[in-house]
Amino acid sequence: YMVGMDMAQGLRPIKDQVDMAIVMQALQTSLAEGQTLLSAEEAQAVRQEFMRKLQGAQQAKQQEVAGKNQAEGAKFLAENVKKAGVKTTPSGLQYQVIKEGTGKKPAATSQVKVHYRGTFPDGKEFDSSYKRGEPIEFPLNGVIKCWTEGVQLMKVGGKSRLVCPAEIAYGDRGAPPDIKPG
Repeated sequence: YMVGMDMAQGLRPIKDQVDMAIVMQALQTSLAEGQTLLSAEEAQAVRQEFMRKLQGAQQAKQQEVAGKNQAEGAKFLAENVKKAGVKTTPSGLQYQVIKEGTGKKPAATSQVKVHYRGTFPDGKEFDSSYKRGEPIEFPLNGVIKCWTEGVQLMKVGGKSRLVCPAEIAYGDRGAPPDIKPG
């Protein structure tokens, strides 16, 4: 039963693109070591074409989502820049100093320790070091461009709000499962 459940989980993403009766027929024939309708070479050719079509459909959907999110993001950035204290860098990063730090500014190659709260434009939180109860430490040049640039604008002990356009964040690929393309 578990094997059937595992197989179903693997088939679920493509269930609308295949004829399940034919899939079952192929399973039964193959398990009985009977004569299949396709040779190994034909099956490989069909597999390649099927994968090409699936990838094309996935890319088209990803581009559609990215376009929609980029339009919403552009609207959000246009409104956000009007807020008091918001500055925009040439890359498009918008930042607002909440509390000026007193220490040194890090370099792109610095190891930094930060507390952060990541949210979408609608305010929904997708990640938070505060909720985990401890800051995170990482090499500044090992994260998205927006963070590399934005944290370098801060002094140790400071607090800023960074608004990252997709181009300098996760781009059209996103960061599944939470951060969508664009």
